[in-house]
Amino acid sequence: MPTKRTILLAGAAAIATPLFAGAAMAQDQGLISIIVNDPSNPYWFTEGEVAKETAEELGYEAAVASHKGDTNTESNLIDTAITNQAKAIILDPANADGSIGAVRKAIDAGIPVFLVNAEINEAGLAKAQLVSNNAQCAADGAIKWVELVGDSGKYVEFFGNPADNNAATRSNGYETVLSQYPDLEKVAEEVANWDRTQGYNKMQSILQANPEVDAIISGNDEMALGAIAALKEAGKLEGVVIGGFDGNPDAVDAVKAGELAYTVLQPVAVFAEEAVRQADHFIKNGETMVDEEKQLFGCELITTDNVDGYTAPFVLEQ
Repeated sequence: MPTKRTILLAGAAAIATPLFAGAAMAQDQGLISIIVNDPSNPYWFTEGEVAKETAEELGYEAAVASHKGDTNTESNLIDTAITNQAKAIILDPANADGSIGAVRKAIDAGIPVFLVNAEINEAGLAKAQLVSNNAQCAADGAIKWVELVGDSGKYVEFFGNPADNNAATRSNGYETVLSQYPDLEKVAEEVANWDRTQGYNKMQSILQANPEVDAIISGNDEMALGAIAALKEAGKLEGVVIGGFDGNPDAVDAVKAGELAYTVLQPVAVFAEEAVRQADHFIKNGETMVDEEKQLFGCELITTDNVDGYTAPFVLEQ
């Protein structure tokens, strides 16, 4: 379990721009460039801030930027990191296939890349890929979901960004459990791209065709929170079991309020810190700290039983 950190979510706007502001020449031990997805999502904000804090603790200059899922922006940010002579890049890739070229470009420039949260579909480029064990974490969430829903009912699944392997991996993890219950009827599966607004809009449309929904299982918290907003607006939230994934602060509040049944807590603070420490080891020793490129991290469930133990973003105190 990581050291407890206080992440000021109100500061998310400080890294919302996809520019390495003030990251000219590295100081002390050099520059570590950190590229996340979209810091308006508290999950990715925490990822960037924990990586930055860890790099600075180790004596590096740290710059955080965001690609917001756009591979062209991501490529430009890699170019900036190369120009600024970064010692290493911590990257949450925009696209499992589309980010390969950007990673290769950094490697060709002699800059080691450490991937966090999401994978690319080519091994041997990044020095490490540190991700949640999404298949197992999703299955664990689905087991809890069935415990709460029962073995029959009509449900909806929200699917994340198809360009991110995590979306399919989580969906498949759900399916390994839910397929064992033939009386659970999936009345809709909607792609909402990890986005709260899309979750809200898609849920509104679903309710027009399926006004009676018993449960929702979602690939992340943001889509689940959007669905909750739509159900509340329609006066249909009561009795609907909704499961999320990430463990973001708004989702935790929704668990406390009885609106979200549970969320799967991804250890983003753990693997963001670990990626920087592994980068530091490589910079200093010229070799990887861990033999395996792909490193999987376990998750925890936040439910009404343990939600009071959630004391900081993405940290569940035991």
